[in-house]
Amino acid sequence: SVPLVFVGGYIGFKKPAIEDPVKTNKIPRQIPEQAWYMNPIFSILIGGILPFGAVFIELFFILTSIWLNQFYYIFGFLFLVFIILLITCAEITIVLCYFQLCSEDYQWWWRSYLTSGSSALYLFLYATFYFFTKLEITKLVSGMLYFGYMLIASYAFFVLTGTIGFYACFWFTRLIYSSVKID
Repeated sequence: SVPLVFVGGYIGFKKPAIEDPVKTNKIPRQIPEQAWYMNPIFSILIGGILPFGAVFIELFFILTSIWLNQFYYIFGFLFLVFIILLITCAEITIVLCYFQLCSEDYQWWWRSYLTSGSSALYLFLYATFYFFTKLEITKLVSGMLYFGYMLIASYAFFVLTGTIGFYACFWFTRLIYSSVKID
């Protein structure tokens, strides 16, 4: 991986810096009072439901194949569900980011990451439900191993879906602000 680090560093160093599509004011504006449904915690938790719903059924089969020693052989369908997950993460984050920008809240960076990334919380909750309903693990160490692995898988899912949501919002805001005409 060392040569790839140097090649990536060289390519990244040669690329021009990203420029903002419009000039921003150095003094931040005051954000007006938001509606109850634009509360950051509420919108983040609501934003994670749809991406989790896109992978909910497939998650059952994946957990069954991992923890109950059954074979998983529908990899083509899994790839299709992954594409649906990508699209769903991007769409829900763009819609919630648009609502946020329409209500004059310009702090969309972390909220866009957390909006689609919050689906990992639902994944971990489902893994907990799966543990108590489908598995017959009674030993403490086995339970700790299960929850440790599912915590790592949920964190990886959080990073994946959060990154998708952030880049979708980043592309969206650059696109809409580059079309703004300022005289």
